[in-house]
Amino acid sequence: QVQLVESGGGLVQAGGSLRLSCAASRTMFSFNTMGWYRQAPGKQRELVATVTTGGSTNSADSVKGRFTISRDNAKNTVYLQMNSLKPEDTAVYYCNAVSRYGDGSASYWGQGTQVTVNS
Repeated sequence: QVQLVESGGGLVQAGGSLRLSCAASRTMFSFNTMGWYRQAPGKQRELVATVTTGGSTNSADSVKGRFTISRDNAKNTVYLQMNSLKPEDTAVYYCNAVSRYGDGSASYWGQGTQVTVNS
């Protein structure tokens, strides 16, 4: 069973920074893609940023230039550095990992960590 454990959420003033961490219970090389998603109250879960095993990254337009995703393979950990935070970034942030095999795939989720940005 894969476990993804997030940490680093909290309360911050607008313009501030936070760094989220997601520690995986097995080597990240077993995941094709790891990433962060978020869900604000009353809204659907949305992509924030992803990183592939090869290091290619993708991020939502709303966070480009402010958020950076990175990975530390030795620690089996993915990070999300969030700068210049805005009140609209307030959400529960979830770590995700996807393993693709044959013609199928498996997707794993962490329990989520709350980020609240005050204006």
